[in-house]
Amino acid sequence: MTAEVASTDPRTGQVVETVAHEFTPAEVDARCRTAAAAAAALDAAGPAGRARMLRAMADELEADADAIVALADRESALGSSRLRGELARSSFQLRLFAGVLDDGGYLGVIIDHADPDAAPVPRPDLRRMLAPLGPVAVFGASNFPLAFSVPGGDTASALAAGCPVIVKAHPAHPATAQRCAQVLRAGAAAADISADVLASARPDPIPFYGELGSLNPVVVTAAAAAERADEIAAGLLASYTNGVGQFCTKPGLVFVPAGASGRRIRDGLASGTRDYNPTAMLAERIRDSYRAGADQRAMLPGVDVLAESAAPDGTGFLAPARLLGVPAHVLRDDAVRTTLFDECFGPLMVVVAYTDDAQLAELLAQLPGSLTASVHAGAGETPAAHLDVLRQRAGRIVWNGYPTGVAVTWATQHGGPYPSTTDSRSTSVGATAIERWLRPIAYQSTPDAMLPLALQEANPWRLPRRVDGVLEMP
Repeated sequence: MTAEVASTDPRTGQVVETVAHEFTPAEVDARCRTAAAAAAALDAAGPAGRARMLRAMADELEADADAIVALADRESALGSSRLRGELARSSFQLRLFAGVLDDGGYLGVIIDHADPDAAPVPRPDLRRMLAPLGPVAVFGASNFPLAFSVPGGDTASALAAGCPVIVKAHPAHPATAQRCAQVLRAGAAAADISADVLASARPDPIPFYGELGSLNPVVVTAAAAAERADEIAAGLLASYTNGVGQFCTKPGLVFVPAGASGRRIRDGLASGTRDYNPTAMLAERIRDSYRAGADQRAMLPGVDVLAESAAPDGTGFLAPARLLGVPAHVLRDDAVRTTLFDECFGPLMVVVAYTDDAQLAELLAQLPGSLTASVHAGAGETPAAHLDVLRQRAGRIVWNGYPTGVAVTWATQHGGPYPSTTDSRSTSVGATAIERWLRPIAYQSTPDAMLPLALQEANPWRLPRRVDGVLEMP
């Protein structure tokens, strides 16, 4: 039998309706086979056809915006304003990857013509490009029912690469996932591409790109604390409580100087935390996990509870914010450090008071990999040593700012060393996210008519290509 999946309102904790069921292994296998068969349609469409499909999907999303936002708000309690922004981000990502296809540079075409006189040995004709990996499974995120779920950047970039997509909807928002899948399939059909492009065990290894957890450390230098302690406290408070602390870029650990200016930051954070109005987390299991993690950290030796927001009674998945403090020397205890250097998903922040740069450097060297690392420095200050350490442990360095929020651009890097992601060489946001779904393939001494269009001598797609070592623009 298959288990039913219910749509739950986080504000009340009540089941709204049953909207779907969990697939059996046989049903999953059937969807995977359908998606694999649809790969030919994506390949035949070429970059231009896939670009039309992505733009059509964006159009369909926007046309159904009111219904999607209403469903997503009912299931996530994130609010219509936040969700409309997320839907706009989703449609923007679809159009961004259509632009990536128009550009063509993502294919990385390289052509080396045959040269019988090449040294040290004659060289055959060699042509290299990137080709789609094949069907991709996307696991929807609990905290982003749109931008990192069915219509999100993973789906958009995989389809752009020419990979059919099988989406595992998150049980926190099944009705939203179902509606978005219908909309995207309609977009594919509108572009005259099989709707099956959006559709367990196997003998071959499966490449896996995942975001697993991120501490997102913040360093505040003594000079920065002396100059703008109140401003930094306000910015950190807004960043760590944003979205009930349910962002993968939430700053979970902040290093402040142990003196008066550092205490001012800590006190500002504590005051703001006590005034924080608790709101519902996405699901009961997420709320319970957060509370257990916060309690575990609060009971560690040497750790103080600096502040906690009110925790009113209610049937919803409410989560009070909590601010913890610890002197840096306590983190010499391996058990304490290991726990505090691990992400606690939700509105919790740990403030570490360090006495000098040497003590700070010792701690920074022990940080795990993160999506981001932030540095707040004083005017004209250049803490190069801190940056040298942090750049080895993060995918994005934030200078005098806060990590929450990720721009969707060509230069975006949203990925970092383990355990923040399983593969720090790529990104899950931005134009280069398409690289995750491509693999290199070369053709040697192959007749021109048998080559993919991207590699044919006439360059019918007008792609930028490196020919005999020289970059040529169409």
